[in-house]
Amino acid sequence: MAIPQSFIQDLIARTDVVDVVGKHVQLKKGGANYMGLCPFHGEKSPSFSVSPTKQFYHCFGCGKNGNAIGFLMDHTGASFVEAVHDLAQQTGLTVPEEQTSPEQRAQAAAQRTQQNNLVDVMSQAMKGYQKTLKSDQRAVAYLKGRGLTGQVAKDFALGYAPEGWRFLSTVFPDYTADSLVQCGLVIASEADAAKATEERRYDRFRDRVMFPIRNVKGEVIGFGGRVLDKGEPKYLNSPETPLFSKGRELYGLFEGRTAMRERGYALVTEGYMDVVALAQMGFGNAVATLGTACTAEHVHKLFRFSDRIVFSFDGDSAGRRAARKALEAAIPYASDTREIKFLFLPSEHDPDSFIRANGADAFEQAVAQATPLSQFLVDAAGADLDLSTAEGRAHFLSQAKALWLALPEGALKRQLLATLADMANLGSNEVLDLWQARDVRTTSRANGKQGAQMPRPDGPSSRQRAQPKDRANATPSSGGQARYQAFGGTGVGYGRAHSAGRGGINSRADHVARIVLTHPEAWGWLSTEEQHLLAELPVPHGPIFTWLEAQWHDRGPQPWAALQAGIGGEPFAAHAMKLVAQSDTLGSENEGETQAEFRQLLRRMLIEHLQEQERMAIQQAENDPKALSRYKAIQTRRMALQGAP
Repeated sequence: MAIPQSFIQDLIARTDVVDVVGKHVQLKKGGANYMGLCPFHGEKSPSFSVSPTKQFYHCFGCGKNGNAIGFLMDHTGASFVEAVHDLAQQTGLTVPEEQTSPEQRAQAAAQRTQQNNLVDVMSQAMKGYQKTLKSDQRAVAYLKGRGLTGQVAKDFALGYAPEGWRFLSTVFPDYTADSLVQCGLVIASEADAAKATEERRYDRFRDRVMFPIRNVKGEVIGFGGRVLDKGEPKYLNSPETPLFSKGRELYGLFEGRTAMRERGYALVTEGYMDVVALAQMGFGNAVATLGTACTAEHVHKLFRFSDRIVFSFDGDSAGRRAARKALEAAIPYASDTREIKFLFLPSEHDPDSFIRANGADAFEQAVAQATPLSQFLVDAAGADLDLSTAEGRAHFLSQAKALWLALPEGALKRQLLATLADMANLGSNEVLDLWQARDVRTTSRANGKQGAQMPRPDGPSSRQRAQPKDRANATPSSGGQARYQAFGGTGVGYGRAHSAGRGGINSRADHVARIVLTHPEAWGWLSTEEQHLLAELPVPHGPIFTWLEAQWHDRGPQPWAALQAGIGGEPFAAHAMKLVAQSDTLGSENEGETQAEFRQLLRRMLIEHLQEQERMAIQQAENDPKALSRYKAIQTRRMALQGAP
């Protein structure tokens, strides 16, 4: 269900972005704004600014910017819906659920309550395991033997589940609570589960080092337990629960978010110990799949934090099989702006053992030399085939087809087509003809399905589409054009806004629009005459001011972040966003200076508007005796404005 845009706008208007960002970034007051170290890239001096006026954040170092919703999505990896629900809960608002029945809403509320309760149970269990680790010398000795320090154990909240069947009965007052079973912490005999008797229950994790699995919000949703001595299974994971699904979660993602941004890539491994050991050696950007193959959802989640992913696998046959599954999961996300690589270590090593044997520099070099997705795709398609034979090349194309088709449209896909065709001793068009029957191509074209039709390498780089004309691109009428030119639409520079150069703000109307968009109180500075003047401007400015007037009357003063949430879909949205983006987004403007400049701009625009009316009155005077008196009245008004300070 789509969340109404009006609710999003109200939510942002009621949310203080300084409070939201301040929970994750240490901020200090600096003039009109707050400053801190950017959480999206490594820096030693603060360039990350948060504006309480505009309700916007902006990093002058890496360029990251947005509102409170955008920050939660970028920093925590939350989806849009998750971020909205999180903010709504913080502000005491209820997200509209217009398309659901009362029964469905009640069910959803009950589910959220249950999940919150289960999160509390998992957090309590984690603390119990942590406390036990500190006092158990055998478990401490095991971790030290693996080269781990107390600090890294603290960072990852490592714990220990002692021997015995009912340790958790010492952690929880009610060992018979259903929540312990629902979380996967306790196993109950199916025959007697309904009785919920303590005698029929026992702990799932016993005599294991415990690795808490946290979601992107830092909530404990599951555990991984590793045996200290020999035993099976070596690793035991939490079962599927209302909180935990191993196909969607990654171990170490919460802990590694910042390091991913600092190092510029996410490193995917196969084990808990790999993640912890790599973090201790300076590679805090590592995560691990949870005893399952890498899924498309894993890849999608990782790309929220970095545009580069390196998959690390053992060099044996099992590692190659795992890499092939990772390839299939990652291919749909391999756009031209992303990088995906595959690191194959020697068969005797995993990342943990490799970095301890060879050092961090050697591991970094191995990462740098990892196999690009394009090469691995070719290798995977040609595995165990003799490409010197026609049969081998035919089989090669057959195996490459599904992989190539899954790639998103772009330069990478076109280049790979040429590579695959060359290896098969065929032309690119011949390969396309083999892969796609003519009737399928015809149907795809008729249906207009993007990606269903394979692009011809010898054709245009992209299909030409007719662009519909809208108000924002319409040519003004002759009168409107004259009026636009009178208001500075010729591109003649004025004031500091016009020093932006090529592509910057280049008219008085642009500058006035920028001020009104970024200063919530600015509409209140306008007289009725000035409001009418702005609303009558040609596109795109007139529609912008008309929309802003409606926003003012409906919702009162709103920061740019809230306006941005509501402007999407309007024909002038792109121009409005460009004006704000090309300005000093979060600059510490002096309010008095801004208002003075605003008044000067409007005064000049009004004078030029009156001059245009004078010219029109003179032209009408030959046929309209009253036009001359109108001219004199307009002239008097104009001269008074020109003489004003």
